[in-house]
Amino acid sequence: MFRRMQSKPVIQLLPDQVINKIAAGEVVERPASVVKELFENALDAGATQVEVEILRGGQQLVAVTDNGCGMARDQALLSIERHATSKIRSEADIGRILTLGFRGEALAAIASVSRFTLTTRPADELAGTEIQIAGGRMLGVEDAGCPVGTRIEVRNLFFNVPARRKFLRAEQTENAHIRQLFLVHALAHPGIGMGLKIDERPVHNLPASGSMEDRIAELYGPAFPGQLARIDHAEGDYTIRGFAGLPQTGRRDRQDQYIFINGRPAAAPVVYHALNEAYHALIARGRYPAVFLFVDMDPSLVDVNVHPTKKEVRFRRPNDLRDAIVAALGKALAFPAEPLPPAAPPPATPGPAARPPVQTQKQMEQLLVRPDIIGQRKPPAAPPPGPEPQAHEHKPKAAAAASPWGWCRIVGRIGEGYVVLETEDGFVLMEPRAAHERVLFEKFMQAAHAHAIRKQGLLAPETVELLPSDAQTVREHLDALQELGFGISEFGGDTFLVDALPVHVQEGPADALLVEIARALEKAGKRRGARELVHEQIAQAACQTAVRVKEQLSDREIERLVADLARTEMPYTSPRGRPTLIYTSFGELDRKFSRE
Repeated sequence: MFRRMQSKPVIQLLPDQVINKIAAGEVVERPASVVKELFENALDAGATQVEVEILRGGQQLVAVTDNGCGMARDQALLSIERHATSKIRSEADIGRILTLGFRGEALAAIASVSRFTLTTRPADELAGTEIQIAGGRMLGVEDAGCPVGTRIEVRNLFFNVPARRKFLRAEQTENAHIRQLFLVHALAHPGIGMGLKIDERPVHNLPASGSMEDRIAELYGPAFPGQLARIDHAEGDYTIRGFAGLPQTGRRDRQDQYIFINGRPAAAPVVYHALNEAYHALIARGRYPAVFLFVDMDPSLVDVNVHPTKKEVRFRRPNDLRDAIVAALGKALAFPAEPLPPAAPPPATPGPAARPPVQTQKQMEQLLVRPDIIGQRKPPAAPPPGPEPQAHEHKPKAAAAASPWGWCRIVGRIGEGYVVLETEDGFVLMEPRAAHERVLFEKFMQAAHAHAIRKQGLLAPETVELLPSDAQTVREHLDALQELGFGISEFGGDTFLVDALPVHVQEGPADALLVEIARALEKAGKRRGARELVHEQIAQAACQTAVRVKEQLSDREIERLVADLARTEMPYTSPRGRPTLIYTSFGELDRKFSRE
């Protein structure tokens, strides 16, 4: 009994040093988290210039220097205490937060897991103050000569928490997170000059432009703003500004979608739902266009204190906000108000006569025949010589077990480019673009597995500048890209020189293709083979060169497409999962018309 009582847990107060390390577990996830907290403090201090320095992925050094208001000695000493802040004064202030930081625990948490130096001076004092802390223990406080503002150096992050340190990723990965965070804050505050230096190499040197267009051009390239539509909308309690990407800016993830609530980078499901609703009729499902969305509202309508690192926010009236965002994007992406030029008059031929006459319809023997064993496929047999049989003549049956029909002919076209094919037992509706996507996809994959990918040289080499995170991923997989038909080499910084493309994607834009590949590789990480994933990404890009829905194909082109489709491994869906063919049997028609 005594032993049992002794083993009961005892509640006690934790030492401040342990409390700070626990807080650091929430605030300091990785070096990028340190950059975020220090960056936000610099902006809250009224800085007009912020410089960030990184060594070895932030593990050796994260330094942030600003020209803000600075702090006197007593204020500097107070800033490293837990829950000491200049941002809020009372409980009521929590509901109307206008600053980026406000909890007052970031510096204490960071100082508890690093070798921390704070140097600061306000404009009304001649000497500044330098504070040194190691693992949460004060080492010294002394006067220092320094310019107005604050500089914080965080060295040897997690030196006293080895369990946390071993979970950090490779330097390149941590650098990519830091660059992405820098980019977000650069977009949020175009009026502030910012610099980023990694391993003593300047990565960004952004002037205080004051213009969102200029800042986007600096980060994405001078041509990118031409693919954006301006957002300027006020509705109820919400003012919505920014830029909405045209459909061609679509990517496979939301990495180019930036949401700022009262100037704070944030994420919220209701905002993403609104973006999906606004774009659903303009872009294919699973594609996400670039969006730079700034939403201003009364601070009492948003709760920024629902996430430990303030990544997500919550709204008091989410439905009203969603409606306002949908309306803002709808207005930005609407067609021009001026009337379009008159369309060409329709042909005088009545509708039914516009179909190909019966005598030009083709019979295609065995085009949809597929062998029983995949991998031992043979091309469809050519039709026997002689005159073409007419529609009423015998239709030879040559279907394999994997295909429900073995004979078909073109009947005509309906709607927006659908092709009607008659078969021996029913009819098929074919969507040419989806069918072409499947054919191109498998042609490329077969060439990739056979190491027989052909490349096409460009008339003029292109320079492609990528975001830092995308550039790092491309840099790590240059060998795989070159083997797959890319003529690509580094051109300095985050710019690449492209002088050739795989022949299957030679018509597509090189920059968009590289971004797609980079982000797919980054998402997959080590879960899948990089080379196989690059195969699929290039093949998917090849699909984008498929015939457009409204392009009119000749009968011969349709015949060729059906024949190519019959040779594929999976003829019934496109690589994106869309159906290529929809089959209806005559028996089903008989039942629907009560002819049984």
